[in-house]
Amino acid sequence: MITKQKFKKAFTMIELVFVIVIMGILAKFGVEFVAQAYSSFINSKINNELQSNSATAVEFVTTRLQNRIKASTIARENDFTFTPLKDYTNTTANILEWVGSDVDGFRGDTIPYWSGVIDLTLTHSTNIYSPATNTGKVDALIDILSDGNSGLNDAAIYFVNPDSLDSNWGWDADTNKFDTQLGVVNNENAIHPINSNGASSFKPVNSASVDNNFSQVAAYEFYQLAWSAYAVGIADWDATTDSGTLTLWYDYQPWKGERYNIHGKSRTIMENVSSFRFIARESLIKVQVCVKSLLIKDEEYSICKEKTIF
Repeated sequence: MITKQKFKKAFTMIELVFVIVIMGILAKFGVEFVAQAYSSFINSKINNELQSNSATAVEFVTTRLQNRIKASTIARENDFTFTPLKDYTNTTANILEWVGSDVDGFRGDTIPYWSGVIDLTLTHSTNIYSPATNTGKVDALIDILSDGNSGLNDAAIYFVNPDSLDSNWGWDADTNKFDTQLGVVNNENAIHPINSNGASSFKPVNSASVDNNFSQVAAYEFYQLAWSAYAVGIADWDATTDSGTLTLWYDYQPWKGERYNIHGKSRTIMENVSSFRFIARESLIKVQVCVKSLLIKDEEYSICKEKTIF
C-alpha cells in the first residue's frame, strides 16, 4: 500500500531574501520619514506659537500707545538720557515711555466721567471748571485701576493745543519731573498736577500737591486727564538665551518725581522676547517685537511682528 506524503507550504530562499531586503528598506526610510514628520510638526507648532506670541505682544503695546498723549512720548536710553519721539530713527533705546490719557474715565459707563472741556468764563488761576465732569467717579475709577495706590489727587491735566508735538514738552532728565513743576509754571505744552476742587472742578497744585496757580499758563478750552505714565521695555535679560521679558510699567507719576523702574508697578507682556525696537516720524510710531523659542537648541529661531500706529 502506497501512502501519500503531505508537504507543508513554505517560503523559498529567494522570497525570504526579498522580504528581508524590503524590511530593511522600510526600516531605514520609514524611521527617517517618521523623524522628519515629527520634526516638521514640532517646527510648525513652534512657528505658530511664535507668530501668535509676537503678534499679541505688538498688539498689546500699540493698543496702549493709541491712548498716549503724543507730545509726551520719549525713547529712553537710561534714567538720564532720552529723546523726544517725534523724530526718532535710532533703535538703541531700551525703553519706550509716555503719559497716557485716562481713556477709561473718559469713556465712563454711559457718559464720560471727565468731559475734556473747560468753561473758560468760570475758570481762573486757582480753579479749573470742567462742566459735566464727575470728580468722585473719576477718583473711584483710578483707585480701582491702580489697586488702591492712586486717586484723582495724583492726576494731572494737559491742555490740548496745536503745538502738541513740541520737543520741550516737559520731561526733565535730572529729576524725571516736568519743567512746569520746578518752580516756574510757564510751559503751556506740559502737564499740570491737579487736585479735586468740587464735583466738576480741579485746582492746580505743584509736584508736592501744594496749592499752585495757573497765572502764567496759557489755558485752552480742551484738556486731557492723566493719572499714570507708562513704559515698555525688556526686563530680566538672560545673556545665555539672548532673551528677556517684555514688561509694562504703570501707576507712577513723573510730574511728582516718580520713575517707572522705582515707583511703577510691572506686568509681564510676553516672555522669551529677543528684541523690542521702535522708530518714529512725527506722530507715527513703528513698533517691532521679536519672540524666540527655547526649544530649538543651538539654533537662532525668532519671529518678528511689527505695527505702525498714528
